[in-house]
Parts: sequence; C-alpha cells; structure tokens
Amino acid sequence: MRNLGLSFLFLLLTTALSAQGQPAPGTAKPDASRITLVIHGGAGTITRANMTPEKEKAYQEKLNEALQVGYAILKKGGTSLDAVEATVRVMEDSPLFNAGKGAVFTHEGRNELDAAIMDGKTGKAGAVAGITVVRNPISAARAVMEKSEHVMMVGPGAEQFAREKGLEIVEPAYFYTEARHKQWETAVQKDKSAGTADQLSAPTKAVPSAAPVKTKVKVKIGKPQSSVEDQIFTEGRKFGTVGAVALDQYGNLAAATSTGGMTNKRYGRVGDAPIIGAGTYADNAACAVSATGHGEFFIRYAVAHDIAARMQYKGQTVQQAAGDVVLKKLVELGGEGGVIALDREGNFAMPFNSEGMYRGYIKANGQSEVLIYK
Repeated sequence: MRNLGLSFLFLLLTTALSAQGQPAPGTAKPDASRITLVIHGGAGTITRANMTPEKEKAYQEKLNEALQVGYAILKKGGTSLDAVEATVRVMEDSPLFNAGKGAVFTHEGRNELDAAIMDGKTGKAGAVAGITVVRNPISAARAVMEKSEHVMMVGPGAEQFAREKGLEIVEPAYFYTEARHKQWETAVQKDKSAGTADQLSAPTKAVPSAAPVKTKVKVKIGKPQSSVEDQIFTEGRKFGTVGAVALDQYGNLAAATSTGGMTNKRYGRVGDAPIIGAGTYADNAACAVSATGHGEFFIRYAVAHDIAARMQYKGQTVQQAAGDVVLKKLVELGGEGGVIALDREGNFAMPFNSEGMYRGYIKANGQSEVLIYK
C-alpha cells in the first residue's frame, strides 16, 4: 500500500514537471502569420442603382480606415480584444454608420445606443443597451466586461457606470445628424399616414436623449460637414449595425458589435447586438461572430451561438455553419441580415441574405478587401 502511494505521488510529480513550459489554451507561441480582422458596417437594401460613386467611395474609405486601425494593433502584437474595440470605435465616430455618431432616432426622437464585446479565450463578455451620453458604446461594453462582475448594463445605470470608469461623456446632441433626423421624420409621418402611430404620443421634433450632462470633456457639437453628411446611404431598409471579429497572434478570438438600433423604434426596444449569443459571440473552441440585421430574428434563434455550436457539435467549417444559418435557416424563417464569422485558423465567412452588406477583411500579409454588394 505504501509503495502504491509513493507511485501515485511520483506520477503526480512527473505530470506536473512535464506540464511546465507548456502553453495554456489560447496562449500558444505567438504566430503573427495568422492574424486576421473582419468587419461589417451593416446590411440591408444596399444596391448599385441608388449608390452614387461619391457615396461608395466614402464608405470604402471609412471601412478601409477601420481595417487599418485594427490591423496596426494586431501587427504590433496587440490582442484581438484591443483590435475589435479600436476598429468599432472608428465606425462609431463616423456618421456614415448606424452606431455612435450616426445612430438613428427612436420614435421619441432620441438616440439610444447598444453594444457588446466578447473574449473568445476566457468567455467573458460585456454589453450595454439604451445608453444616450457615452461617446463610444463599445468601450462602455468592454468596461462592463473588465471592471464589473456583470455582463449587461442598461440605461441610466450603464451611463453612471461609464462616468465612474472615466469614459468619454457627451451631450445627447452629439449624436445628431441631419440625414438620420430626416429618416426619422419620414418614418414617423408614415406611421401617422398608416394610422399605426399613437397620435397622442407621436413626436413632432427630436428631443434631447437626457438632461444635460455636466462633464469636463469638451466635444464640438453641431451639424456634420455637408460633404460627409451627403454621403449617408439611406435607401430603403438598412440595418447599419457595425461589428468586428479578430484573431491575434496568440490564437485568441474576439467579437464586438455596436448599433443605434432601428429607426423609429419604441418602448425601449433592444435588438440583438448587445445580446450575447444573438448578435455577438466569441469562443476560441469555435469562432467569433458579429451580426447585423433584423434583430428580433437573431435573438429568437441565437444566431451567433448557433454558428459556433454547429462548428463544435456538427464539425462544420466556419463557412458551412455561417452559410447554413444565414442563407438557409434565416431565409426560411423570414429573417434578413448577415454575419461575419472567423475561426482560429484565420478562416472566415461573410454571408448575408439582403441586397448588400458593408464588409471587409485584412490578413496578416496586409492583403485586404472591402465589399458592398452581392
């Protein structure tokens, strides 16, 4: 019995020694050749017919800028989390997209913002919803993930948390853009004409999202330059959510998504973007996903998680899993939109079932491409 005990101790010691120096999961030896970044800037009825060369150029330039910002971080050895946050911030700061500065208006004439971020290595995630004064919602989502014990915060509570963590706070008017305001006016008028709006509560003008916020941060507020404002694409339905998925040289995945939601949304509606497993998901064992589209469908069918689950349980590739969910399952159910998905080998997919989707990618060697139409 004594010899058996000694043998067991020896086995434990040998195992421990042999494990020394072995990289933990997700912290393998750095390999810069695998870094990859994939982005999207929304999907919808985006067609060549109504897209002018000037508008197309504006979107291509901003998408390329976002790719280069994230790529620079990955190339210097930065993490996938840092890359997706910085990439999404670029699009949040642009009035071209329905996120941050370019957010659409709610029925009450407010800009209510949602965002989420997830770490594929640890499974940690953070999300915010219905916020109105945080300049970059994606950074607020990351703060929730890293500086709190929670996953999601909403409304005034999320804004208070952001202030306490030192995030940049702006007046609600910062998010105003003339093009989005006109979209909102048109949507409200259609409601009135169709008799679907509550005539007693139907707004007549945009109102501040919240009471003025005292802050030391100075932000110039005013209408954007017309040269930029004129480039906002507003044809038909467009789900202008933005997102990014990245693979860093350590083999870790991350996903980030940010949105202003749906034009003329009511009653504090929250879409799929901040819902972990619906519009945002990352797991090193499968893939990282960011979605854009009719959020209710993405929530009901846990689209982002479904793609990862198909890879893990059915052995599908990232292209097979994303394609089956977006091009088959969602189409059969009536859900419109698309996703970007990336695995740990740098393989990615960008399927969508709408007329178009702003999307792009960049690989380790700097090869990149930005696409808009089918």
